[in-house]
Amino acid sequence: MIECQRLHLKNNIALLIHSCRSIRELNQIHSHVIISPHLCRKDRSFLISRLLFYLCAVSDSSASLPYANKIFKRIPSPTLFIYDAMIRASAMKIKDTTSCESLLLYKQMLCSGLLPDCITLPFLLKECSKRFDGLTGRAIHAHAVKFGHKGDVYVQNALISLYSKCGVLGDARKVFDEMPNRDVVSWNSVIDGCLRNGELDLALEWFREMKEMKTIITWNSMITGLVQGGRAKEALDIFHEMQISANERNTVQPDKVTVASALSTCASLGAIDHGKWVHGFLERSGMECDMVIGTALVDMYGKCGYVGKAFEVFNGMPKKDVLAWTVMISVLALNGYGNEAFEHFADMEAAGVCPNAVTFTGLLSACSHSGLVEKSRWCFNVMKNVYNIEPQVQHYACMIDILGRAGLFSEAKELIRNMPVRPDVYVWGALLGACQMHGNVQLGEKVAKYLIDLEPQNHDFYIISCDLYDKSGRFDDRKKKRRSLMKEHDVRKSVPGSSMIELDGIVYEFSVKGSAEMPIAALQSVLMVLSNEMKTEWNTDSII
Repeated sequence: MIECQRLHLKNNIALLIHSCRSIRELNQIHSHVIISPHLCRKDRSFLISRLLFYLCAVSDSSASLPYANKIFKRIPSPTLFIYDAMIRASAMKIKDTTSCESLLLYKQMLCSGLLPDCITLPFLLKECSKRFDGLTGRAIHAHAVKFGHKGDVYVQNALISLYSKCGVLGDARKVFDEMPNRDVVSWNSVIDGCLRNGELDLALEWFREMKEMKTIITWNSMITGLVQGGRAKEALDIFHEMQISANERNTVQPDKVTVASALSTCASLGAIDHGKWVHGFLERSGMECDMVIGTALVDMYGKCGYVGKAFEVFNGMPKKDVLAWTVMISVLALNGYGNEAFEHFADMEAAGVCPNAVTFTGLLSACSHSGLVEKSRWCFNVMKNVYNIEPQVQHYACMIDILGRAGLFSEAKELIRNMPVRPDVYVWGALLGACQMHGNVQLGEKVAKYLIDLEPQNHDFYIISCDLYDKSGRFDDRKKKRRSLMKEHDVRKSVPGSSMIELDGIVYEFSVKGSAEMPIAALQSVLMVLSNEMKTEWNTDSII
């Protein structure tokens, strides 16, 4: 009878731990485990291990890890289960990338005579991934081989993630190629690794190989990776492919991340018809239009030139954070509504939303697009003295651009001299652009030479330098300078410039090499007609 009561009490306490809702409740349960006269030593050890596991793996309270550490230090001989729980908690809950707590626990575990299992190693590899510590990760990989866990799918997935994040894609691919059994995490990890390391074609190739295995994470990673890799048109194609797949096979449906990525794609392309379709899909699906989606819609409409529609979406948002306000300011700036951007900033302050550094970048951009020199000075001053935001290099680049466009070269040079941070290529590039605009060859020549020394493979600086000579009538210098400098640094424009345009809901891309969708001859004939019409108008005007 007593044995039955003891077992019943142990099971009830285990259930209480499992259904616990707060650290305070857990404290009470812990106290009962310690003082209860009806529990034997073995039962206490079991319940303490369950309690520790709850703190390490289930609880999301910030107090859970310190509490777990206190319990762990009082356990005389921790088991492998307890070490695994503590290593997991240290790897997952500690956000400080300089921390190596889980690795220290692992060392302590090995010294106590315990060997790792297939649960220990993936969390140690996650710790190494978080710290971008490829060297320690290789040592853990060696332990996986040594202790017989080389073929475990969880260990292999963690290794792919580690090597991808550390930029060693070759090793990630080797692990992937040697896997006898791959799950969806394996595929997602290697695709994400390719996207992180700029191997977009390889990522697409493996994405195609996945066929029916694709999850929402796969689709979202592919769309986001292509957008960030500058291949927005392909990202949009993948989004439409996802839609067709969802409709025909009733598979994965787009979520908020997908929609936000698709809107970002439309914004990059200026594809307003596609953007409107995504907005319509959002409304038809009944998906909640939260702050993230609302902000993405504002950004998309703004970048496509539909400022009124952007305002409509913005005003319809029930809650607006600093990012939403900042995006609306940037939309106004981009479309030349400089004064309206500052009015919007005043509304933002009245709403009690504190601006950040990006907000002031948007305001300075508004000044640049609208030529608001005085307001830019006011903005720069308010940023430092009212909101205590120290101007970063991008803010200085904006100011140099504003002053340079206004022809205030002395003030621009003085600002560069007094910068607390080292001027980067964007700061000097803004000054060079101003020299090009105003034909300031003397200063432009010095700046161009410095930029070419800084980034000798950037062909833009050579072209601007030549344009400066053109404007001053020094055509011979232009030819000599461009040829000699570009030959000296072996500069070639390997990737041709391209343009995209949306017609009847279809995005066409074309470059000097032609277009897959649109014959270059057709484009050239249209350009020829336009050129002839312009010449005719000019001749008429000259006669009148």
